[in-house]
Amino acid sequence: MDKFKDECGVFGIFGHPEAANLSYLGLYALQHRGQESAGIVSADGEHMYAARAMGYVADAFDEAALAKLPGHLAIGHTRYSTTGQSRIENAQPFLIDCAHGQIAVAHNGNLVNARELRDELVRNGSIFQTSSDTEVVLHLYARSKAPTVEEALIESISQIRGAFSLVMMTKNRLIAARDPHAFRPLALGRLDGAWIVCSETCALDLIGATYVRDVEPGELVIISDGGVRSIQAFPASPLSHCVFEHVYFARPDSYVFGRSVNDVRTELGRVLAREAPADADVVVPIPDSGVCAAIGFAEVAKLPLQMGLIRNHYVGRTFIQPQQSIRHFGVKVKLNPVRSILEGKRVILIDDSIVRGTTSRKIVKMVKAAGAREVHLRISCPPTISPCFYGVDTPSRKELIAATHTIDEVRKYVEADSLAYLSLDGLRAAIAPQQNSYCTSCYTGVYPVAFPRDEHAYLQLALKVVD
Repeated sequence: MDKFKDECGVFGIFGHPEAANLSYLGLYALQHRGQESAGIVSADGEHMYAARAMGYVADAFDEAALAKLPGHLAIGHTRYSTTGQSRIENAQPFLIDCAHGQIAVAHNGNLVNARELRDELVRNGSIFQTSSDTEVVLHLYARSKAPTVEEALIESISQIRGAFSLVMMTKNRLIAARDPHAFRPLALGRLDGAWIVCSETCALDLIGATYVRDVEPGELVIISDGGVRSIQAFPASPLSHCVFEHVYFARPDSYVFGRSVNDVRTELGRVLAREAPADADVVVPIPDSGVCAAIGFAEVAKLPLQMGLIRNHYVGRTFIQPQQSIRHFGVKVKLNPVRSILEGKRVILIDDSIVRGTTSRKIVKMVKAAGAREVHLRISCPPTISPCFYGVDTPSRKELIAATHTIDEVRKYVEADSLAYLSLDGLRAAIAPQQNSYCTSCYTGVYPVAFPRDEHAYLQLALKVVD
């Protein structure tokens, strides 16, 4: 499907005899954040144990694999690559041994100055084993002359810029760090006497844990046998929560940045219905990400909501199209129309975004082929005109259809009878009406974190010019 790719999911637990098993379950809940690889590192106070594999969490671990991960402390990671190739060497958590002892790290985000730091480290003799930006943090840590683990971490992390929610561990400590802008979510939870850190609260729900609070922007949290210590390690910066966590990435049953994802997405649909109504008979979501917004839209529009498209949840990460002659089946492998709902109807289709427009075009044609009289496409976010450099895998600007075409040109391309996006003001009103704490660079081309010396290499994809 023509969608943005989720970033990564991180999970950590301290003080539970089944730490690895609970990490497995936590990663299972965070599978939507990355499907390329999964890994777990555990510790029993004396030794650290690691297992990583390509593919889904359920494929990466079985009972035998988890049995080789003993201890009361573990961290896990599920990955979609925003930097670095999709190969086992880039699968996290990374585990190293250096002068400060063993440490493992799992990262959600993207470091905008990783290339600059990597080049400098290589010039000074560092040898990199992966193409991931996360490895830069480990090299900075290993080279630090600071006397303690905490001081070495603060020294190394203070040199990186961009988006990072980090979950780390030594043989006897669980450590979490969040960038000062708080681009990516990171929650702190409790399960009996154990402490948990994870990307989304849905992971807490699965294992029966209780949400305590978010890790604060710029905060370093250290969890050990002595309890929980908090260090405000990095200076405060303007908040830049990723707006797409609410629009698309996070699971609807999670609380992200202090708000229910389900409630926010439903409100996006309500605002969209007020801004862009259409004369129609039925509201149909494009599953699964369009469902919440469609509920809100139908509520305000006072129209029936019906599942006119059914998603096949058993299609793998890569659907192999064996013959060139049958590639036109494409989207229909994942979505199939319900003719009895669509036939003869004026349909409002609700989706969360349009990227290249290719999938939207196929879905609109599919709905019309099923007998819909009219198709009105409504998008629960503004037009996406710029790529993200903070942990979301977005196409280059020239591949973003809204960056190079007017709304009416996009409408003609996708063959809809009408097309409307949620306005930026409407998005802000639905998500954070009392504050300006979200990064909206994908809609505005305005980036909250400055880029390093290779700024042109980043921004040449995002400049507001005609391609």
